Amino acid sequence: MNVGIIGAGTMGIGIAQVAATNGCKVWVYDANAKQVETATVGLEKTLTKLVDKQKISAEKMTEILANISIATELKDFKDCELIIEAIIENKEIKTKVFTELENYVSESCIISSNTSSISITSLGAELKKPERFIGIHFFNPAPLMPLVEIIPSLLTENTLAEKIYNLMKEWGKMPVIAKDIPGFIVNRIARPYYGEGLRIVEENIATPEQVDEAMKTLGNFKMGPFELMDLIGVDVNFAVTTTVYKDYFYDPKYKPSLLQQRMSEAKLHGRKTGKGFYDYSEGVEKPVAQKDDTLYQQIFLRIISMLINEAVEAKRLGVANDEDLELAMQKGVNYPKGLLSWGKEIGYTKISETLQNLYEEYQEERYRQSPLLRKMN
Repeated sequence: MNVGIIGAGTMGIGIAQVAATNGCKVWVYDANAKQVETATVGLEKTLTKLVDKQKISAEKMTEILANISIATELKDFKDCELIIEAIIENKEIKTKVFTELENYVSESCIISSNTSSISITSLGAELKKPERFIGIHFFNPAPLMPLVEIIPSLLTENTLAEKIYNLMKEWGKMPVIAKDIPGFIVNRIARPYYGEGLRIVEENIATPEQVDEAMKTLGNFKMGPFELMDLIGVDVNFAVTTTVYKDYFYDPKYKPSLLQQRMSEAKLHGRKTGKGFYDYSEGVEKPVAQKDDTLYQQIFLRIISMLINEAVEAKRLGVANDEDLELAMQKGVNYPKGLLSWGKEIGYTKISETLQNLYEEYQEERYRQSPLLRKMN
């Protein structure tokens, strides 16, 4: 298959690597020509490390690199059968690229977006052939993360989701099909992991390191919410939250954090800028959390209850089937277990009581329960 990738950032070049590894001929385009060169040099270094670790052969590395070509303009995608866009999370910019792209590609070419939060229906609506448009959302780093969310729009041709589902399986991925709702599966359900952690810190209930430690020790999460935000990028995480909040007509459940906004403004974006919730400067030691078992239990129960409630609501709304909801959170964001089974383990009654107490304490819609939660047992 001939595949075109628009955007040579971390995601774009990662998706290109996945497609090229699976024998596709790949063309990579970026409006910033230097970025494509930088990305391909970076990819060569990555593949060299994989050869050194004996993860791939030197022949495979040569084959992958030979499968990737640099496109200097969108016209170079004329022979592509599938295009995956992975540029800035801005609807206007993406739409402009798609409408131009339609002038060059064939009638049968599938056009897709790797957006993590923008409506697929709204992105594809401006196309002459919106039925060829679909969401294909990879997770970072694309070569390593197995999950791919496939999101058909209201206008997508009926068989296209299944076609992409099968292609992703051929590429060695674990695909799930999701409804075109803000945040899809993972970015919708995961919002409280960051949002509630931020709320706890904003209220001086605990420090970032205490919240992280509570979720790692009691929940067995690989990273706490603040470590994860620093890894993703505080600015990126804030942008996704803001998009989901706006797209849900300012539902208080998804309200962004003022602390996160200020950090974004100050360019304290995390690892990529050297400082976020933690300082990544050379020689700086990470602060040690002041252990408090009672506080840790409170933090864990509060955040996990919010997450489970969100998963139950996604189940109620038919965002995806139960199996895909569980798979998405485990394979997309490395949760130690599926949230629906976790709710059963803790006890849905306890989750319901926790949320009811928070609702009564704060008098905020943020803590309202899914109508289905009270019926779960």
